[in-house]
Amino acid sequence: MTTAELPLLVGVDGSESSMHAVDWAADEAARHSVPLCLLHAVTEWTDTEHAPDALVAAAAERARRHVPGVRLTTEVRAEEAADALAHAGRNALALVVGSRGRGRIAELLLGSVSLTVAGRADCPVVVVRGREAARRGGRGRVVLGVGDSVDGSPAARFAFRAAAARRCALHAVRAWHRPAHEEREHPLLRGRPSGARHREAMDHLDQVLRGTAREYSGVDLHLRAVEGPTRAVLLDEARGADLLVVGAHRRQDHLGLQLGAVGHTVLHHADCPVALVPEHI
Repeated sequence: MTTAELPLLVGVDGSESSMHAVDWAADEAARHSVPLCLLHAVTEWTDTEHAPDALVAAAAERARRHVPGVRLTTEVRAEEAADALAHAGRNALALVVGSRGRGRIAELLLGSVSLTVAGRADCPVVVVRGREAARRGGRGRVVLGVGDSVDGSPAARFAFRAAAARRCALHAVRAWHRPAHEEREHPLLRGRPSGARHREAMDHLDQVLRGTAREYSGVDLHLRAVEGPTRAVLLDEARGADLLVVGAHRRQDHLGLQLGAVGHTVLHHADCPVALVPEHI
């Protein structure tokens, strides 16, 4: 199966958050001209009003109303939700889940299923979060956080593809910081960019993205090197963006959740949907 034939997979559980994920994924499936698959997983149920078949049927009807003509399939699995989504994601273009936030405080928190899937899945995972304007898109900007990769990365390719589908700009950002000893030795330079370190960050951006940028030459690419902690820089850049894309290192010999401090932070606090893209090391 080619990438173009892989479906966009959405985890649905009947919550308002998962319905936001259905809306977002239906729009995204239309942009990329790919099918949409709605998956509900449950081990047991007793409320006939919310039986699995009825739940996915309601989600499918919502997707069809939101994007008429979307190619759509549904699936119900008798399995733990996180396991089912992670397994099904192996044959998906990306996996889309809701943030599961409720209320003003819980809005910042990520549900356990979404967190587990984001830390385990082999495919890109998009957590649909942020206010309605951010979820709806149309802001004209995708943001890519560029880490220490020395060549083109799956996260970069995902971000370019997302920007191309939206016909919007891609802002590739690399955070840098001045070593503590440098600040002590040059007190007059505190708070000002260090020319050499800024250039190193810009050179790194150019090296990592050059090949993918040639492939997606129609994308309006902006390179930004910003001084500050990576988590704070990315959260700031995500404000006013349609999508934030970051890479997640996956170690083959590690069995637990593999998100990292940056991944944890942006998935819990970003002001827009976040795509976490696995990069195996």
